[in-house]
Amino acid sequence: MENLTAKSFELRRVVLDMIYKAKTGHIGGDFSVMDILITLYYKQMNVSPEQVADPDRDRFILSKGHSVEALYAVLSDRGFFPKEDLETYSQYLSKYIGHPNNKINGIEMNSGSLGHGLSVGVGMALAGRMDKRDYRVYVVMGDGELAEGSVWEGAMAGGHYKLDNLCAVVDRNRLQISGCTEDVMAHDSQDERWGSFGWNVLHAEGNNIAALDEAFNKAKACKGKPTVIIADTTKGYGVSFIENQAAWHHKVPTAEEYEQAAKELAERRAQANG
Repeated sequence: MENLTAKSFELRRVVLDMIYKAKTGHIGGDFSVMDILITLYYKQMNVSPEQVADPDRDRFILSKGHSVEALYAVLSDRGFFPKEDLETYSQYLSKYIGHPNNKINGIEMNSGSLGHGLSVGVGMALAGRMDKRDYRVYVVMGDGELAEGSVWEGAMAGGHYKLDNLCAVVDRNRLQISGCTEDVMAHDSQDERWGSFGWNVLHAEGNNIAALDEAFNKAKACKGKPTVIIADTTKGYGVSFIENQAAWHHKVPTAEEYEQAAKELAERRAQANG
């Protein structure tokens, strides 16, 4: 787990470089969701570059598609495409655009119009059951995204069909582009909301890979209902002046901020490596 924690700060640096070069990106959400992605791609999911078309592969949907830089960093590190491709992020004619693009190896669906991912995940999970496949479906959403009504249509369907091959994750960093989620549209009743739709509700420290791994194992063991993991994260996790700042939802660091962020991420990586 220590190696994966170090990996998380290594890949946050990759994200920092991408955004600084491209002069665009959602760095706050990238940093909050990174540990969730690493736990899934390095510990939990049955996926690999060699099996992108395997009907038995696990499916992943980044419904909060604006945090695509984190997903690109993980996929490139796992070998789904050359790391050098990230140099073209958000450049003219690049397929590595600001939201997930299914023309890229390892990306199942285009996303970013918030509220759509869970419903598509329900369809994938239901198809897996109908086809008698053993794959699991994972959908990562932002907490601000939960204000979209289509999320709750998907939750209702997932509970109705008792899709125990479906696991949703809420990146609960409590900030969205317009401020604190509890001021914009309160979401503190997560257990009651999901539970009322027939979901198994778990909580985990969202920037703790060991805690996330344990939660995903519990989700796999739950039968007869889908699981949602409320992952309590810190927006901008890993860089002191970015953490818990709504202004860093979508912001490009200055040269001085870039150097400071790179320094802090290197220090955090070194600490994780012991």
